[in-house]
Amino acid sequence: MELRRALVRAAVSRPSVLLAVSPGATRQRLAVEAELARRGWPCVSGPVEADLLVIVGDRDGEGDEGDGVAGLWHGIPAPKARVRITDPERVADALERGLADLSRGEHEAHHTHCEQHEQQQDSGTDPHSDHSGHDMHGGHHGHAGHDMGLVEGLPMADRADDRDGLRLDVLHVPLGPVLADWPAGLVLHLALQGDIVQEATVGPVTASRAPHPPFWDEPWLRASRGEHVSQGDAARRLCAAHLDSLGRFFAVAGWDDMAARTRFVRDRALAGAAAAELTSLVRPLIRRAQRSRTLRWLTTGLGVLPAEDARLRGATGPALVADGDAYSRMLVWLDAVGRSAAACDVTETLDAAEVVGPRGRLDTPVPPSRALLDSLPRLLDGTEFACARIIVASLDPDLDEPTHVPAPGTVHRHG
Repeated sequence: MELRRALVRAAVSRPSVLLAVSPGATRQRLAVEAELARRGWPCVSGPVEADLLVIVGDRDGEGDEGDGVAGLWHGIPAPKARVRITDPERVADALERGLADLSRGEHEAHHTHCEQHEQQQDSGTDPHSDHSGHDMHGGHHGHAGHDMGLVEGLPMADRADDRDGLRLDVLHVPLGPVLADWPAGLVLHLALQGDIVQEATVGPVTASRAPHPPFWDEPWLRASRGEHVSQGDAARRLCAAHLDSLGRFFAVAGWDDMAARTRFVRDRALAGAAAAELTSLVRPLIRRAQRSRTLRWLTTGLGVLPAEDARLRGATGPALVADGDAYSRMLVWLDAVGRSAAACDVTETLDAAEVVGPRGRLDTPVPPSRALLDSLPRLLDGTEFACARIIVASLDPDLDEPTHVPAPGTVHRHG
């Protein structure tokens, strides 16, 4: 029993964190990720692995029960705690509060466990037969699951003809809106036969319209309103944005070490590191990524988006420039990171006519990420399920853009 207490205390002192990020909360997310990295608290991909649920962002008064957060919370085994973070300046305080709640919950969970153990001994039942009702998917056994057409938390399959005319099960699987290394707020509905995506649809963006500009696009939008923005500030934001996308791309490709290194450099860029430091940090990252045969093998041929198709769908950024697959889009990001890191100290004023953010032009009626979202269904159709997340990460749409309400008379210029 003492060993168990010691193990639980050790887990509580370095909790595993599950992030639930809302669209429009990029600034808060970045602050949370930087603080977690400083503390050495790991982020996990699902509720069954988590100790602390960190809800990032605000949905205009929507409770923690929205957007699948309630399901995540119920799927986390005790002891557990959760906090909501809306102020990027108070991240450390919020995490400390969560740690304190988790410590209190550890004692309560231990007390409850002992009571249950005694009751089960008195009744002659096996104390290890229940496992607190949690299955490997973070759901609960035996309750309304089968009545709702669910088995072990997953929807039951229908039948349909596959591409070869055979009758195979069709499984309808939602991805998002809360998923590790996933665009915040994105929901994909996939129809799978075997491990092949037969159909993909993008769910509507459910976040409230945000009056503040998207974090990654902010320098160019400010310049378009006539504010003074230096070219170095814009380059720094561009560098950090692409490093953020690359970190997600490396993570879903299974290169965790590279993802962590990339995010460290991203945080240094956002912290104001000089161009010389950033250049010295990004060069080895670029070389490693370009020379990795495994990464090339994993991502070449996935999500091919020719430039002509990208242009027809309104894409104007890296997806258009890449004129190819997921690997090509990564190379475009790497090139942009190298150039922008070297320009972070430039003090000349940013040209207000150059309204081009990390994902494309911002002076068109359709946000750049809307074009990326519109491209996703065709790119996912017919691909293996294991490749779907790599394709999404290679586009990395920013759902802060579709939820932004521009001020009257700003940005929408053409030509």
